[in-house]
Order: sequence, then structure tokens, then C-alpha cells
Amino acid sequence: MKRQSKSFEIALSAVSCAVATLFLWLGTLNPFLLASGYIVGCFAMMIPLSKDFVWGNVLCYLASSLLACVLSGFAFFWKLLPFIVFFGLHPLVNHVQRKIAERKFPQSKLFPILCWIVKAVWFDLALYLCWKFTFDMNVAVEWINEYIIPVIFIGGTLFFLAYDRMIFLCQKSVNLAVRRIGR
Repeated sequence: MKRQSKSFEIALSAVSCAVATLFLWLGTLNPFLLASGYIVGCFAMMIPLSKDFVWGNVLCYLASSLLACVLSGFAFFWKLLPFIVFFGLHPLVNHVQRKIAERKFPQSKLFPILCWIVKAVWFDLALYLCWKFTFDMNVAVEWINEYIIPVIFIGGTLFFLAYDRMIFLCQKSVNLAVRRIGR
């Protein structure tokens, strides 16, 4: 495979950053667009990874998180918290997991299960963190606060089972779409 130039990595990462920032900012302005902002931002983070641009992805994640906060005036930081602590980093973690599995543990059945458990705990903790900082203060119904931990850890883990698989499949689709872009 031909090695891509640094300028191509920067350009692809900049386009990803612009898309992620735009949708995250729109999500902070309109509550109906917030979930789609997370998802489109997550897909945008996959674009540099499709060409194995890990540093481009890291810079794209940092820049889009910071720019979305700046554009929203830091007033809606709590709305961006799920993207910052989980959705923006999840494609990178999946990419690193896939690379390690290919190189170090090509035939292992235990490695993907252990990775999934660690990522599920990370997802559940991210949900709990977002609950504590965004919703806990505003909930008047006390029984929700009592049972939120089992709901998050059981429901979140079950949701993550499907979500993680879906993100791996979406990364394959992004890889096929971006493969056509060449230099």
C-alpha cells in the first residue's frame, strides 16, 4: 500500500473535524439534533481511521471537541460531555483493538471478549458520569435516582452489546467509502 502524505492526512482530518464540529454545535442548539450530532460526530471520527491516520484522528477529536465547546460558548459543555468522554473516542479504541488483535492475537477468542467487557464498563461509567453531571440535579422523582445505577449498568451494557457491533460494521462501511479517495 502506498504511504499517504502528511498533507493528505491533515486535509482528511480537517474535513472530519469540520463535519463533527458542525453537527455537535447544531446538537447543542437544538435538543432534537443532539443524538444525531453524537452519531455523525462518531462517524466523522472514523474517516481518518479508514486510512490508518491515528494521529489525525486524535487531533480531529481534540479539535472538534474544543471547537464545539467554543462555538457553543462553553454554556453547553454538559451536552457535549457524552461525545467527549465516549462517542468521540470509541472509534479510536475500536481501531486500536482491531490492530492489536490482528498483530498479537490473531486466533484468540478471549481477547475480543475481554476488550468488549472493558469497553462496556467504560460505556457504563460514561453514562453514569453524564447522568450525575447533567440529569441528577434536575430530577424531582427520587426513585429514579435510587435505581439509576442498576438501570445504567444493566440497560447500558445490553445496549452497548449491539452498539459496539454496529460501530465495527459502520467502520467497515466508512473504510469502503473512503478507500476511493486516493493520492
